[in-house]
Amino acid sequence: MQISEAESIVMDVLWRRHPLTADQVVAALADSQQWQEPTIKTLLNRLLNKGAVSAERHGRRYLYAPQLQRKDWLLGESQGLLERLFDGRIAPLVAHFSEHRRLSREDIAELRQLLEEIDDEHR
Repeated sequence: MQISEAESIVMDVLWRRHPLTADQVVAALADSQQWQEPTIKTLLNRLLNKGAVSAERHGRRYLYAPQLQRKDWLLGESQGLLERLFDGRIAPLVAHFSEHRRLSREDIAELRQLLEEIDDEHR
């Protein structure tokens, strides 16, 4: 499922806490975004039409909850990035970051640990 960057910001609010009314989503975004209420409601409607969120009537308001799981969205986004920029390969991605943004000792230790775990799984 494709969601825009703006839609992902709204989703992030719902992934952290749900269900929420549209007004609660607006309030949650008030400090971080300069969006007007109609913009946020438009984004909620787009997400609803895509099936990324559900809306359940609660009195005179709707309660919104995510249907798209964050882990599923992250998987799709990361696979798309790898395909578009690195021909689907992870090693060139890591090489790119090591060349253009120095990896910290902590980053390197985490990568080594991850590679050891992956290697153990394939034995």
